[in-house]
Amino acid sequence: MNGEEEFFDAVTGFDSDNSSGEFSEAHQKVTGMIDLDTSKNNRIGKIGERPSQENGIQKHRTSLPAPMFSRSDFSVWTILKKCVGLELSKITMPIAFNEPLSFLQRITEYMEHVYLIHRASCQPQPLERMQSVAAFAVSAVASQWERTGKPFNPLLGETYELIREDLGFRFISEQVSHHPPISAFHSEGLNHDFLFHGSIYPKLKFWGKSVEAEPRGTITLELLKHNEAYTWTNPTCCVHNVIIGKLWIEQYGTVEILNHRTGHKCVLHFKPCGLFGKELHKVEGHIQDKNKKKLFVIYGKWTECLWGIDPVSYESFKKQERRGDHLRKAKLDDISGKADSDVADDVPVAQETVQVIPGSKLLWRINTRPPNSAQMYNFTSFTVSLNELETGMEKTLPPTDCRLRPDIRGMENGNMGESLQSEEGAGAKGALARVGEWFYPGNNPYTGTPDWLYAGDYFERNFSDCPDIY
Repeated sequence: MNGEEEFFDAVTGFDSDNSSGEFSEAHQKVTGMIDLDTSKNNRIGKIGERPSQENGIQKHRTSLPAPMFSRSDFSVWTILKKCVGLELSKITMPIAFNEPLSFLQRITEYMEHVYLIHRASCQPQPLERMQSVAAFAVSAVASQWERTGKPFNPLLGETYELIREDLGFRFISEQVSHHPPISAFHSEGLNHDFLFHGSIYPKLKFWGKSVEAEPRGTITLELLKHNEAYTWTNPTCCVHNVIIGKLWIEQYGTVEILNHRTGHKCVLHFKPCGLFGKELHKVEGHIQDKNKKKLFVIYGKWTECLWGIDPVSYESFKKQERRGDHLRKAKLDDISGKADSDVADDVPVAQETVQVIPGSKLLWRINTRPPNSAQMYNFTSFTVSLNELETGMEKTLPPTDCRLRPDIRGMENGNMGESLQSEEGAGAKGALARVGEWFYPGNNPYTGTPDWLYAGDYFERNFSDCPDIY
């Protein structure tokens, strides 16, 4: 099969709770900053219809209704071996390899660490703001760690909304194109401090033993108080051993975040695994000013944490580290390297946690996942709540919201047969949707590249013309 063939099935998306570091979820609460005016019809349901609240904060579910299905009885190779020479977009993968979320909900996982955006908005200096924005960009892919299930492909016209008053944002996304698949999203701070938007259309390639998701589309963050816009594109995600062996994920590639007002740029290198897994999950980079002067060095792992330090201290530490490299290299030379396996890529052993350079500043730490996460598709606490259908929500959601998809709901409830039947029926109904109900095609106002832009008015909740696509 040609590695250049496009695989439009959404294998991976772009994305853990109660952080164990400096920034816990308690620090993420921004209720005091938020305009809680309920006179406008822009909230979900009535207060009396909401789930129970504690100290004024809405409580969300902490587990799924049923544990995940076993995938041990299914083989991707039994499907792919019959499709040599065909485009992967034509292949229907078994439901067992899905997770009970739409790709639109996976995009929403960007917002798990939204406190980093609020923090950036409050920083007085552009260097400090870029530090927080860079941490947010890395945190946005953190929930992909060990997430080897694929989300359900959104139907044309499918939507997803999320309002989190406790975290200070609301979010809307829509599937605006089917071939190629394009998902557009728009989020805004409830205190009018930021806009976050973009359109995602990943190109997926099959390389025999792995599937690589190359990101397409521009991500834009606007800090309204500072009249600043930041743009970037996500790193490449690769899922190894899709044929046989244990699945594992790595992110690699260079991410450049540009502040279009000041000219500051952050360049982040997501390292590929490397020999013996030495570089697995590592992120290294720097922030520079418009004259390309290096101002700040960033390092860490996208699965754990991100730290930063001034360039002089960083280079001094690295020089000392290199002095001892020849001793470690001598030991490695005595280890015989393995030949390439024709069966599976060995899962690299994760190295010790990030070595913190003295004088470093903690920028971000991943949230701890719930203890039963492995039985819930390795979801984070934030992710577990995304498909929750709260009391009274059906009355206020449009019929296109993916919480109402019977196939996803069936899988979440542990009914594989119901999920399969519903997915086949929903696919036919999806053709009824109009293209771009809430977004329209245009150019990104900062990069000039093709983009889908939010048309507005979704939260006015006039859904009378929305088709029933499920």
